[in-house]
Amino acid sequence: MIMLFTDFGLTGPYVGQMKAVLAREAPGVPVINLFADAPRFAPRASAYLLAAYVEEFPLGTVFLAVVDPGVGTDKCEPMIVEVDGRWFVGPGNGLFNVIGQRAANARAMTITWRPARLSPSFHGRDLFAPMAARIARGDKVAGTPVEDWIKPWPADLMEVIYVDHFGNAMTGIRAVNAPGDTVEVNGHRLNRARTFGEVAPGEAFWYENANGLLEIAVNQGRADSVLGLCIGTPVTAGLKSD
Repeated sequence: MIMLFTDFGLTGPYVGQMKAVLAREAPGVPVINLFADAPRFAPRASAYLLAAYVEEFPLGTVFLAVVDPGVGTDKCEPMIVEVDGRWFVGPGNGLFNVIGQRAANARAMTITWRPARLSPSFHGRDLFAPMAARIARGDKVAGTPVEDWIKPWPADLMEVIYVDHFGNAMTGIRAVNAPGDTVEVNGHRLNRARTFGEVAPGEAFWYENANGLLEIAVNQGRADSVLGLCIGTPVTAGLKSD
């Protein structure tokens, strides 16, 4: 299957145009929207978000991931990355860095192929989608190997990386690495709960979400509004309770 991970949104033609290319180039291969609202213009936050989701998909899955504020410039090279049997296609701007850091086996190459038509502002459609389709249909892909592409980023990112439809705020912290039973954000100290029903309506707390991330929520409310959270808001360690 091909998983789409972009900051394009679902309004407008962008995701639809990419899916049309995939349907043409890899007919019959399932295409699934994982995120169309990844952190906008934020490859670093998106890298930690993407890394939290890859393990639930089977080996051979191709992730077509585009969060690229520098599209069409020389700020990053288009890349193909193979990590522990899964494939990633997109900009070489750090988007695949966390996946590479956590991998047992990872290799990367720049995409040297260019289509006859390459819009400088839409590599997702013209360059990345055709390459993802080729990988998904089993074609051999070639490129220039990249060494030292994995940057020395922290193992976990102590900040908000995504706010969902309900106003819940995912952080770049894996819950297993949580600094304590309480955390602090914007001057609020939050206790840990296992699920929403363990706290009173309107109460803010943090919990381990379904993909293993430390997530901040308000039972039957919006944590982003109540606590003033947005992508990039720092999360600091609390004190581990007795």
